[in-house]
Amino acid sequence: MKKLSIPLLIVLLMLSCKQGPKTTDGDPDQVAQLSSISPEEGKKLMENKCYLCHNPSAPESGQRIGPPMVAVKAHYLDVYKDKEAFVKGIMDFVKAPSEENTRMRGAVRRFGLMPSQQFPEEEIRKIAEYMYDYQIEEPEWFKAHWMDRRGDSLYNKGKKMTFSTKEESPKELGMKYALETKKVLGKNLMGTIQNKGVEEAVVFCNERAYPLTDSMSINFNARIKRVSDKPRNPNNKANAIELEHIETFKNQVAAGESVEPILKEENGKIYFYYPIVTNSMCLNCHGKPEKNITPKVLTHLSQLYPDDKATGYGPDEVRGIWSIVFNASNSSN
Repeated sequence: MKKLSIPLLIVLLMLSCKQGPKTTDGDPDQVAQLSSISPEEGKKLMENKCYLCHNPSAPESGQRIGPPMVAVKAHYLDVYKDKEAFVKGIMDFVKAPSEENTRMRGAVRRFGLMPSQQFPEEEIRKIAEYMYDYQIEEPEWFKAHWMDRRGDSLYNKGKKMTFSTKEESPKELGMKYALETKKVLGKNLMGTIQNKGVEEAVVFCNERAYPLTDSMSINFNARIKRVSDKPRNPNNKANAIELEHIETFKNQVAAGESVEPILKEENGKIYFYYPIVTNSMCLNCHGKPEKNITPKVLTHLSQLYPDDKATGYGPDEVRGIWSIVFNASNSSN
């Protein structure tokens, strides 16, 4: 086995324990800005914005469409040792992905260059800060993968790179069910877009979205649905209660307010609602005709969904909600 290089050993040490904020020389305002993130906010942004492609629960081979975030962190820590440089490196690449400024050439060769994403700069910063300061979720296969390619590791010294919490409250369970289902749908959708194009992604949604969602319902012993006030599929039409919650979330998102799930317990059941918010990728199929949606995609949509109402959206708009029902006994609280 190869001996660990000193830089790699530093990477593993930094990954293996939760890091507190580091001091940064220079402008005090810049220091304050780099220390302003809460772990909850950064973790949620990373899961919502990044896990679509960098899903830590995807198998090592065959189904992944991008490297897990812990691998991204490791490669960037190997180049950028202090927080300010690390955050800047992540931000520079996400804002303008290119083969010249990537720190993961092997991943680019395997998965292709990451598509340009129109994320707000402040969101990218918060995600990068969270990645630097805290341990992040490690896929089950990552230990063997890391040891195979890097040789001996700190795992043998009782240290591990895992950052996870046991999700047991109704709120945590609802978020888990929604996000895990989103990961499965997103992984398959993005794989279709990358390999076959947006037109085939429309066909995928028509044929596979319901079966995949149903399989997640069975897996979690819950009823998991995506509903909307402007459904593409009539089966996704929101009922009266769901329409009220959609309006609530629309008002909160439009006002820039913090959004929390809505929960109600009734007859031993937990009813969980959480918004589905558009991003730049969504607009390929849900944006404005001719402006965001190409004529070919429009043709596919009209053929598969003659009563389609799910277009005309812009970025960061509530397109619908997760409507999930599960037994209160699933939760410890």
